[in-house]
Amino acid sequence: MHKEEALHFLNQHINRRLTRENIDDTSLRNMQALLHLLGDPQLDFPILHITGTNGKGSTSAFASNLFAAMGLKVGTYSSPHVSSITERIQINTEPITDDEFSDLISHLALVEPALEITPSWFELMTAAAFRCFADNAVDLAVVEVGMLGRFDATNIADAKVSVITNVGYDHTDGSQDWRQRLAWEKAGIIKKGCILCLGETDEDLEEVFLAESPQTVLRRNVDFECSENDLAVGGRHLQLRTMSKTYENIFLAQHGWHQGNNASIALAAVEAFLDSPIPDEVVKMAFTEVNLPGRFEVVNSAPLFILDGAHNPPGAIAAAETLRNGFPHSGNRILIVGMTEEKNPEWMLTSLEADQSQLVICTQAESPRAMPAEKLAQAASSLVENVITCPDPRQALKRAFEFAGDEDVILGTGSMYVVGALREAYESYKEEQK
Repeated sequence: MHKEEALHFLNQHINRRLTRENIDDTSLRNMQALLHLLGDPQLDFPILHITGTNGKGSTSAFASNLFAAMGLKVGTYSSPHVSSITERIQINTEPITDDEFSDLISHLALVEPALEITPSWFELMTAAAFRCFADNAVDLAVVEVGMLGRFDATNIADAKVSVITNVGYDHTDGSQDWRQRLAWEKAGIIKKGCILCLGETDEDLEEVFLAESPQTVLRRNVDFECSENDLAVGGRHLQLRTMSKTYENIFLAQHGWHQGNNASIALAAVEAFLDSPIPDEVVKMAFTEVNLPGRFEVVNSAPLFILDGAHNPPGAIAAAETLRNGFPHSGNRILIVGMTEEKNPEWMLTSLEADQSQLVICTQAESPRAMPAEKLAQAASSLVENVITCPDPRQALKRAFEFAGDEDVILGTGSMYVVGALREAYESYKEEQK
């Protein structure tokens, strides 16, 4: 089975995250059956499990880099991907090869007929990750929740350390008790007797997490914090405090004040996992070398072109703040934006500070959940005078670069699906310009 055949096999299965099909405890029963056929690989290594409305992808990457810098063999499972599906499964922070991916999916295709149920797309990918980590004899795995937590396919495994970065507005109808309900969903990854690293600081939600009976709770601003967080060339200059020590003069090669918080909880979680402080030189090396595609990623300098997968209002606010404070510019601001249909476009555009843009280009990724570019443009027109509709991300990118001068800045955002499409479009655009 080649990569294209493996992708075809996967795409024959329901992707609940694209169709918005309900995810409940049936998902865990399906995963249990599937993994049992694979030899229960999730039992072969300890797990650091991460969820949260925002920051879980960055936190996963930071933690993985720290473990790898310590000389441990670490598997990482994250989603969504930006350019290639192989990015979702990594060994020592490097994506698996196309051949490794194809072999994993081929094995799943062979065992699936023995199941009484049909697993979903994400269940198959999660099973492939666990099987890959067991086959590679990893020392541990950093596993990012796909959605929410309690009934997510990744929650079939018992974590040694559970991380909850925050509870924000996403995957909710906004009813009066939405924060409590989202907290309950995310609290599902907390297993009795585990260590919980809690990044959410709302005291009204703490009882929801404590009800899951973690053995130890490490709280942001109490047991760990980012005590200094300053703008630096190419990233942030941090001071990080944990239960064991204070790490000074840490350079983080990522943009945005919020990444300091992600770095602090990642460091606290890794310390808790290892039950030991980490040498300063290891922390410095890990945070200097971290690479996060699609997270405020600068891909071109003149004009400045940035890709950020802000997919909800809190993420959009962070993106706008990072652009405003970290990249002062005298030129025009061009916004290329696309989002999924369940989002509130006015709220998202306001959070992105779209009214500060001289041009907004509305596009859409190839996804059944994509909001039509025309609908998004209607919302944008109430905030910005100059709005263009370009459903094809390639055309959207081309129009942005035609409009932009060397002193201007282009931000592509709205969802990771759009970011992936724009990144691919940019590579084609560069080839055309040669």
